[in-house]
Amino acid sequence: MADNLTWEPQPLPLRIASYSKNALAPYTIGGYISNMRKDIKTSCAKRLNRIEGQVRGIARMVADDRYCIDVVTQISAVRAALRRLEEEILRDHVGHCVEHAIASGNKAEQRRKIEELMNVVGRAER
Repeated sequence: MADNLTWEPQPLPLRIASYSKNALAPYTIGGYISNMRKDIKTSCAKRLNRIEGQVRGIARMVADDRYCIDVVTQISAVRAALRRLEEEILRDHVGHCVEHAIASGNKAEQRRKIEELMNVVGRAER
């Protein structure tokens, strides 16, 4: 009976590069001090599009009943790619948002940015 079950991957609604800057602004609690550097943004968009392709490939592997270990290996590769993307974004964040808070001399803002950074790093380790 399980042989009759089929699964088809569904298309994602948008490509990463097509998201607008304002689409995420309402979800950023503190707002943006400055925008992500253009070169970093371009690099991240390329990485995300590659990751999207990897995830679609995994979906095809599942649909094609590929060997489980091969699927898990590809999942591991996607996780590694996401970790590298996360590191790039965090490095950019430290380079402009956290640096700005430190340079401002505002102790409350400095504490808030460091706390925010520690929280996100803590979540990333889970």
